[in-house]
Amino acid sequence: MNFVKGYKCTICHKEYPKDVSILTCPTCGEAGILDILYDYKEMKKVVTKHYFKSNQDYSIWRYRPLMSIDSSNPENTLRVGWTPLYKSNRLSNSLGIKDLYIKDEGMNPTQSLKDRASLVACIKAIEEGKTQIACSSTGNAASSLAGNAAKLGLKSIIFVPSRVPDGKLAQLVAYGAKVIKVEGDYKQTYNLSKEAIKEYGFYNRNAAVNPHLIEGKKTVAYEIAEQMNFADLDYIFVSVGDGCTIGSIYKGYYDLKQLGLITSIPKIVGVQSSGCSPFYDAWKNNRELQETDENTIADSIAVGIPRNPIKGMNAVVKSFGFFITVTDEEILKAIPLLGHHEGIYGEPAGVTGIAGIMKAVEENLVNKQAKIAVIITGNGLKDNRAIQKEIDKVILSNGQLDKIDFN
Repeated sequence: MNFVKGYKCTICHKEYPKDVSILTCPTCGEAGILDILYDYKEMKKVVTKHYFKSNQDYSIWRYRPLMSIDSSNPENTLRVGWTPLYKSNRLSNSLGIKDLYIKDEGMNPTQSLKDRASLVACIKAIEEGKTQIACSSTGNAASSLAGNAAKLGLKSIIFVPSRVPDGKLAQLVAYGAKVIKVEGDYKQTYNLSKEAIKEYGFYNRNAAVNPHLIEGKKTVAYEIAEQMNFADLDYIFVSVGDGCTIGSIYKGYYDLKQLGLITSIPKIVGVQSSGCSPFYDAWKNNRELQETDENTIADSIAVGIPRNPIKGMNAVVKSFGFFITVTDEEILKAIPLLGHHEGIYGEPAGVTGIAGIMKAVEENLVNKQAKIAVIITGNGLKDNRAIQKEIDKVILSNGQLDKIDFN
């Protein structure tokens, strides 16, 4: 935490010193999500383009000076980060976009972007002398926590809603987590985890209330910028649930701009399912976020009550981006579209950004000459139900070659 100055409440804007042991603002309560403040003037002396050119650690830890973990080098962790950024040829041509870049977060150890946050949570837990760490999750945060905790010898306690896909549940069991499957929605799941964390003193991995987790997630923005040689990017599309991931993307680009490594922050586009769109509804109607249904196949973003509303909304507003919704049908179409054109298999929430680009292009919300990036947040093997219709098209053969249609 060499360059951390302190914490600032996103509601009352009160600042706290960096050595206080808090996760949320004592004045505003749990709603008072904190932002971590950095001394960019001092950080500039260390974090330069030369620093990146000479750094051979191609993992999340190459960004350690820009994070809020202890200055010592973490050891024996899973290799999180430095996932590939592909420049599209076929999909961009299909959509009529000049420059499209695809960040495949499914290449992380537990196959989702959430590894970035969970690894930091585990490190912070160890720093605080905790041996047990807990969270509520619709799936990916859970599996990422279980995997990273297992590697570091921590016990993970996971609360998931009953709708959790079998693929993610299988990961939890394989990683040895203690899993509590809650008969209810994400709201009920979160509340039970909150009660357990308070009662038993588990380290809190719930991303919205733990400001350090955004500091892990924001490294995806660093990577995209660095992999593009810090060139300007016009738009970045990402699926939105709790608001933590989209908030972290803004924080990452904000850091880079303060350090003079980029000249502008790209317009950030948040994509939600029309069956669960509290951010879109609030943004469109210029009002506070209100609870919505969680009616979408994209379980990882089925969050009716976002726990990080201010950072999530600010990411779009401050970057001059926008929110957009897509139907579940459009999400399901995006899975084989991405797979057929680029060889990347994303889960429903993982390809929601692709569906958002498709709709934005159709509605002329983006310039086709613009430079656009999209984050595929999770691997498709986590939820094969979404591609069942494609699986049903598999050719059955009785062993006679002349009976097979290869057209």
